[in-house]
Amino acid sequence: MRVDAFDFELPPERIAQRPVEPRDAARLLRVTPDQIADFAVRDLPSLLAPGDLLVFNDTRVVPARLIGRRGAATVSITLHQALALDTWLVFAKPGKRLRVGDRVRFAGDFSAEVLEKRPAGDIALRFDRGGAALMAALHEHGKIPLPPYIRGGIADLRDQSDYQTLFARREGAVAAPTAALHFTDGLMAALAARGIGSTLLTLHVGAGTFLPVKVDDTADHVMHEELGVLGAETADRIARTRAAGGRIVAVGTTSLRLLESAAAADGTVKPFEGGTRLFITPGYRFRAVDRLMTNFHLPKSTLFMLVSAFAGLARMRAAYEHATRTGYRFYSYGDSSLLDPEILP
Repeated sequence: MRVDAFDFELPPERIAQRPVEPRDAARLLRVTPDQIADFAVRDLPSLLAPGDLLVFNDTRVVPARLIGRRGAATVSITLHQALALDTWLVFAKPGKRLRVGDRVRFAGDFSAEVLEKRPAGDIALRFDRGGAALMAALHEHGKIPLPPYIRGGIADLRDQSDYQTLFARREGAVAAPTAALHFTDGLMAALAARGIGSTLLTLHVGAGTFLPVKVDDTADHVMHEELGVLGAETADRIARTRAAGGRIVAVGTTSLRLLESAAAADGTVKPFEGGTRLFITPGYRFRAVDRLMTNFHLPKSTLFMLVSAFAGLARMRAAYEHATRTGYRFYSYGDSSLLDPEILP
């Protein structure tokens, strides 16, 4: 499909710069085949049914943005995928000047060597430490990598908590699974009281989620790989929910992509561990997910393509027009939506 089919106008003032407080006070646009209706996130228990299962991504954002020096030159680094305990793929600015063998120094005792430059533009860096020691160095010297549309990507102290979800526990992401930012302890208690369950998976969101689609046709776009784990316990919860007639509700496009990556042709979700490059565009047949809760996405982004595949391009264009006209807040810190799938022949 032409990428231009997923373009739309969005006034800059619609881009949220901070989350609302409390988190579950955010607006929620309910999109079904028959209607578009306005709610709040705290209304979610009444919009779901007893026996439904919410699937959350428990990845935790690491301070993946570093400023270093190569000789006298300043280099900005954003980690986006772990290759080994001490080695990550990164985006670098300016990346073209880096050469294999160069050393980038972030502090007197913290540095990394350029191992490889890849055709897609990312660079493999091997740090001078790995595992817990590398994470400790990132926490000391790094910054939370906010997307560029939030205050130019410059995080402050408040973002250290604002940009983590209630479920964040497994470090490795460089972007938050933002649909889950709306959940509070009170909302989770209300969902449980109604008989709505929850379970966890892990997809470490990469910085590739910030990258624009630069091709004219979706067939030519190459997704960056992201690493995920869906355990046997979660696979079993999904199977039991389905057997009892409940619906699987993916909280966020990251949860949906891993669920679909782990699903067999018959819709059975099996344990999964590894990388996924799943790129979902209209025409994709969903196998594992019955509903999707997700924030509002960028024009011509892979995520707007995904929601258009799930709920229908015409319906999502109408929903986004309604959201823009009625003052919804967009993107990572913005409002949310609850989507029913498009009914395909």
